[in-house]
Amino acid sequence: MSTRTLLARVALVAALAAPAGAAEPTKIDLMTRAGCDSVKAEWRWHDVTLVPVEGKNPDGSANKTYNYEPRAMAADYDDSAWEVIAPETLKDRRSTGQICFCWYRVKVTLPPGVEGKRVFFQTTVDDYGEVWVDGELPFKVGQAGGNVAAGFNVPNRVELADPAPGKTYSLAVFGINGPISATPTNWIFLGPTFLEIVDKDAK
Repeated sequence: MSTRTLLARVALVAALAAPAGAAEPTKIDLMTRAGCDSVKAEWRWHDVTLVPVEGKNPDGSANKTYNYEPRAMAADYDDSAWEVIAPETLKDRRSTGQICFCWYRVKVTLPPGVEGKRVFFQTTVDDYGEVWVDGELPFKVGQAGGNVAAGFNVPNRVELADPAPGKTYSLAVFGINGPISATPTNWIFLGPTFLEIVDKDAK
């Protein structure tokens, strides 16, 4: 273990062991090497391609429509051939520009001291994001945010269920360039991306 990794973990354990009256949340910055090292995280990235497929009209007749590849939301999806990207480069522009999509994938292993806490993953995709946790994308009618897109450059914040030291979560972030109907002139990148560990009564 490197000295930098050891120091990051010592600081993290100390923060989590703060007195019960201390309500300050602990943030683990997943856009830094030290933050990623503290939760054994390695970021991977891949572009998305639209592919023509057979579909159906509302009346059941056949049509031609589109899906996308790769479908990389599953917790056990094999991303070993994907590009490994340094956490400091998550802010860099990626994909093809205009109407485009891409995946960011990472696994995080929770550190000691999360017992009795709530743990959230938060990221901000420029421009829209969807977050799969362990292969799941829960959503319901009227939902705004959480796992699904909340709006233009609005953070996605999702709670990691049943946190425990040593527990690993698979996180897959689907990035979408937008506004789609305006044919975007930018690319896709991530804003602040972190884990936040808070007291049980915090939101």
